Amino acid sequence: MSNNLTKRDIVLDIYDKTNFAQKEVRETVQLTLEAIASALREGRNVELRNFGVFEVQVRKSRIGRNPNKPETDVVIPKRAVIKFKAGKELKAQLQNIDIDALEGDA
Repeated sequence: MSNNLTKRDIVLDIYDKTNFAQKEVRETVQLTLEAIASALREGRNVELRNFGVFEVQVRKSRIGRNPNKPETDVVIPKRAVIKFKAGKELKAQLQNIDIDALEGDA
């Protein structure tokens, strides 16, 4: 079994804690994710108070190496990437995480 949290897990968790229909919860979660994705596509950062910030950053073009042909340089083009910066409250909660258990899952 995977330790990853899926969209379905989120829907079921909200469903279990509320009286909302599962279909409504699924649609609301999907609309939330679409709003976040749309803002990021537009180059806007997404700030979720007490959780964190998704930031759109531009990675400069650089020269890389093909591991199968190390003698050949490969140009890696400039591109947009998304970085996540945890908020203060989330960082504080991570202080209590069992790091040894995480390394065992790797």
